[in-house]
Amino acid sequence: MCFFLGFRAISDIFLLPILLLGGHGIEAHTAYRLYFYSYWATYAAESVLGLLLIYSIFNLAMAPLEGLKNLGTLIFRWAASISVAIALVSALTPHFTQMSFITNFVTELQRTQSILTLCLLLFVCFAIRPMGLSYSSRIFGVSLGLGLLATTNLVASAWMAHFKEMYSTINTATGVATCFVLLLWITYFALPEPRRRMIVLPTTSPFLRWNQISQVLGDEPGFVAIGGIPPELFAPAELEIMRRASLKMSTQPTAALQHSQTA
Repeated sequence: MCFFLGFRAISDIFLLPILLLGGHGIEAHTAYRLYFYSYWATYAAESVLGLLLIYSIFNLAMAPLEGLKNLGTLIFRWAASISVAIALVSALTPHFTQMSFITNFVTELQRTQSILTLCLLLFVCFAIRPMGLSYSSRIFGVSLGLGLLATTNLVASAWMAHFKEMYSTINTATGVATCFVLLLWITYFALPEPRRRMIVLPTTSPFLRWNQISQVLGDEPGFVAIGGIPPELFAPAELEIMRRASLKMSTQPTAALQHSQTA
């Protein structure tokens, strides 16, 4: 979360002078291209940091149930990979240019990140009690703030598809929503966080059943040697024991034969 907030602050500090100096201290066309590539590059990096933040929140929320956490982590990685692939394919429109490819790809990536954030918020709202958390916990507070930002981004994305103006009402609404989320996070981190309760689940709880199933599915299977086993798999001490046992087995029939001949 520190990286997420720090990167947003640094990107705003870097982009604001370019926006203000465009046409005054910097040639207008140069300022536009510099602002364009810088803005969309930081927007893409912010989407990736947002995905990592969602991933860390999920791990913290599911820490008591290791099986479900591992299963959810696997599903999350697949969903994120497929989402990036879909965003890349969606950006390859007919007659695309470099600028249109960047805007389409980053917009789809940000839209995907917003949808995953809203899914996480919905999951946290339903699972907050069974996970021993409360609505005063920072996990819920951060998830709520990310959900508000995700909703704002989805609305802004739909708005910009029809209105191409750089300054519009949606920009003001986005700024107000961002300030509200920052104030919400400051409040959550300023107040003392209640201690996480010990989880006591009934035997009929679906969380308990699915956690047990996930743990069984995650166990390593047993291995069976098929065919010959190469000597490299054995330790030197094991090879020495087997060599001595083989010598003993080969000398025993010879001694028995000599004894029978003498008799």
